[in-house]
Amino acid sequence: MALLEGKVAIITGAGRGLGAAYARLLSAEGAAVVVNDLGRDEKGALTADSVVAEIVAAGGQAAAHGEDISTVAGGQSLLATALEAFGRADILINNAGILRDKSFVKLSESDWDAVLQVNLKSMYAVTQPVFAWMKENGGGVIVNTASTSGLVGNFGQANYAAAKCGAWGFSNVLAIEGLKSGIRVWTLAPAAVSALTAPLMDEETKLQMAPEHVAEVVLYMVSELSGSRTGHCLFASGHSVRELKLVSAEGIQGGGYDSQFSARRITAEESNVYRPEAALTIMDFAK
Repeated sequence: MALLEGKVAIITGAGRGLGAAYARLLSAEGAAVVVNDLGRDEKGALTADSVVAEIVAAGGQAAAHGEDISTVAGGQSLLATALEAFGRADILINNAGILRDKSFVKLSESDWDAVLQVNLKSMYAVTQPVFAWMKENGGGVIVNTASTSGLVGNFGQANYAAAKCGAWGFSNVLAIEGLKSGIRVWTLAPAAVSALTAPLMDEETKLQMAPEHVAEVVLYMVSELSGSRTGHCLFASGHSVRELKLVSAEGIQGGGYDSQFSARRITAEESNVYRPEAALTIMDFAK
């Protein structure tokens, strides 16, 4: 039996790339899919319509949504599309995102605002009505897209990193708030070939980093395969799948407990303040 038979999945930014790969796989596993994307192809047609047509031609169920979801009205209309087309909203994958890369001193206010609007505010605008519906209707699964650029850092992406690290914190809160209502919440940090990175890769690397490999991880997250897991963050690429965590060193007592505490004390006991293991970098995830 298909893993998602009878489920309805909403996927933002699903007109191409990772989002489209998610839509195809979830449909193949029995889900009806709402494909959101306001992007258009070279002929001016909505990319969401193309993905929907592909799914329907393969025998699946899908509906397109081409409105801006970085507004509350847009988020509400996306849920309305799912309910009108399929009557439910069991899965939400917040995948929509844009890049406006510049070193920090060259980063304009408009580029900062645009990236935060699309990458972070859209999660609020879409998730709030869907979360409320799930809470009243037996639960569901939400996957929010972060990035190692936010969790670890990457040159020239202060705006993108701020939004993507915000997605991690957003997910952590929703996992707590959704627990009693049967709403499971994941954070996903994906890495895959894209239109931007494809020219830099050879054919073997493109196959290794195909979006379809990440889609299998998403299927695991939103299906019964992952059991009752919630509140986890997974890095996923064609090279590896691993959980990412915020970790703590042993630490030392602060001034409220230790009358001898001082700034110099921190230097004297740095081996307890800092974890001895080297922190992961962006390059570690490329291996």
